[in-house]
Formats: sequence, C-alpha cells, structure tokens
Amino acid sequence: MGMRTSGLTSDFWRSVASVLTGTAVAQAVPIAGSLVIARQYAPTDFGRFSAWLGLVLVVAVALTGRFETALALEPDGEPRRRAVVSTLLTAALVAVLLAGASAVAVVIWPAWLEHESTPLVAAFFPVALLIAMGQTWQSWAAAEGRYRDLSMMRIAEAAAITTSQIALGAAFASAGSLAIAHLIGVMVGLAVSARLLPIHWPAGNPAPMVREFWSRHRRFPLLSLPADVLNTASAQLPVLIVAGRFGAETAGLLALAMRTLGAPIGILGKSVLDVFKRHAATSYRERGECRADYLRTFRVLATGSLGVAIVLALWSAPLFALAFGEAWRGAGTIAAWLVPMFALRFVSSPLSYMVYIAGKQHLDLVWQACLLGMTLASLNLFSHHAAAIIAYSAGYSLLYIVYLMMSYRFSLGDRR
Repeated sequence: MGMRTSGLTSDFWRSVASVLTGTAVAQAVPIAGSLVIARQYAPTDFGRFSAWLGLVLVVAVALTGRFETALALEPDGEPRRRAVVSTLLTAALVAVLLAGASAVAVVIWPAWLEHESTPLVAAFFPVALLIAMGQTWQSWAAAEGRYRDLSMMRIAEAAAITTSQIALGAAFASAGSLAIAHLIGVMVGLAVSARLLPIHWPAGNPAPMVREFWSRHRRFPLLSLPADVLNTASAQLPVLIVAGRFGAETAGLLALAMRTLGAPIGILGKSVLDVFKRHAATSYRERGECRADYLRTFRVLATGSLGVAIVLALWSAPLFALAFGEAWRGAGTIAAWLVPMFALRFVSSPLSYMVYIAGKQHLDLVWQACLLGMTLASLNLFSHHAAAIIAYSAGYSLLYIVYLMMSYRFSLGDRR
C-alpha cells in the first residue's frame, strides 16, 4: 500500500511539473511583455482596458454555463467528447442571444455607449466567446491528462496577446489597441488548441445530446454558474470601482499590480489545479473521499505561498519601479497590500475543485455571495484608495481561510 501511494504521489507531481513548465512560460510571456507595454501605454489607457476586460471575463464565464468544469467528471473517451461539443454549442448559443439583446438595448438607449470607443464595443462579445471556447478546450486537455498540449495552448495564447499588444502599441497606444490585440491573441490561441486537440462533431442533430447533457449537469448552470459569475465579478470589481471612485490612473496602478502579482503566484496554483482535479475526482469516485490527495497538495502550496509572500511584501515597490519605471512605483505599493490575499488564493484556488467533486455547489454559491458583499462594502466604505484596497485584501483573506476549511471537509467524503 505504501509503495502504491508513493507511486501515485510521484505520478501526481510529475504531471504537475509537466504542466508547470508550460504554465511558467505562459505566465512569463505577459510579465516580460509588461516591461514594454508599461512604457507604451499610459496608466489611464491600461485602466480603461482593464475595466473593459473585467466585464468581458464576467460574460465569458456566463457563456458556457460552467459546463466546462464538469468535463473532468465525465468518463474518458466518447462521453467526454460529447460533453465538449455540448459545452461549445452552449457558449455559441448564449453569445448570440446576449449579443442580440445588447444590440436591441443600444438601439433603444443609444446613450449607453456614446462615451465608449468603437474597438472596445466591437470586440466585446467576440473576445468573450473566444475566451469561453478556449477555456473549454483547455479544460478538455486537462481532463484528458494531455498536459503537454495544455501547456502549448496557454503559451500560444499568451504569446499572441502580448506580441499583438506591443505591435499595436508601437503604432497607436490606446485602450482600443489593447482590446483589438487581445482579440487577435485569443483567436490565435483557439486555433492552436483546435489543431492540437481536434474535435469531431457528431453527425445529425446535436440537440438531443445537448439537452441530455444539460439535464445531467443542471447543477452547474443553476448553482456553479451564479457562484462563478459572482467570483469573477468580485475579482474584476476592484478595478471598476477604483476607476469610478479614485480615477483611471489609480485603477491602472491597481490593474498592473493585480496582473503582475497574480502571475507568479498563479503559475504553480494553476498547474496543480489541472492535475489535482483529475486525480482527486478519480479517488473520490473509487473510494468516496480524497483526503490524501487534498493534504499533500495543501502542504506544498502552503510552503510555496509563504516564500513568495515574504519576498513580495518586502520588495514589491522598488521592484515595480525598477521593472516598469518610476511612474509605476505606486503599483508596487498596492501589490504589497494585496500579498495576503494572493498568497491565500494560491493555496485555496486549486483545492476549490472539491466543491464540484463533492457536489457542494450550493455552499459555494453562498460563499461567493458573501465575497461579493465584502468586495462592494470594503471598496465603497472608505474615502481613500489605500484604506479601501487594504480592507478589500483583509476581507478576501479571511474568506479564503473559511473556504479552505470547507474544502477540507468536502475531501473527507463519507469519512466525516
């Protein structure tokens, strides 16, 4: 039994290392590109683009109904391929419906968009749909255990987005240029994904297959979708609220801090999630619990989180000034305030998949509602941006501790 456990552990971390290599490169590309982009674009442009991208990401989450998170729960082979097709068709259908409703709303109330630039408006729904489809493909690759292909998908997308932003910034630096560059990048990423992992569309009418898939996984759109929309909104609201209350420049500093701070902390966390959900789901199906998978993952994440947090808390401000220029020193100061939140996110995000494995989406929805309320309160109660951001970081950190306690109990399964 000890040899079997040791072998499983070794296989788990070999898989993590495989995903980590690609994820590290995919994260390093935008970080390196930021050194150029920060000198091409003004904080105001970056703030406007970040606010726009925040809204795009919220819509992208909604398009799939969160069915892509169910792919790891499907058996290997044809059942999972049918699930992928059903998820992609769902995203396309919802995107068309939302775009049509938005067009009607603009005709009736044209004042909604009178202050928005044409590129930001035109790229909104195409980018949202492409992001949703790309996430579905990446979830499929992770569920299949094709970690090398998953790495290539992420690297291609990150490189295409960053290269396009730098190229367009050299010609005309604006928020619209950043949006168009993002559109080009996700198109390239999706094309690479489709080539690495081709999809075979079923013959005949797919509607019965899609309806059966919807019925079997109805808890995802009913419970997981609202929870994840709330989560994405909570993650994007800081830039939107700060832009409205304290100006686009402060929002730009916050956006760069969150983008840069989230990248190194997210490298291992995202890699672990892609492997953890496959291993933990298998253990839970076979034994009714996955405590061992949970604890070994928690220990490594907690150790890595502590080391990264210490470095960032002590030296983020001078490092930002050195890397991005003196105009961005304020982003480094904001990054130091956010370190506790990101350190706990690093630990809890991969382990949060226990919610889906244990079928506890209703509790996740309650937690996400509390998170949204905390975000709105902390960022609106204080008159100075420093106090608001620090309160936001502290509240988020406390809620992450609660989430870790919940997810551990879920891992116990029948042993509770």
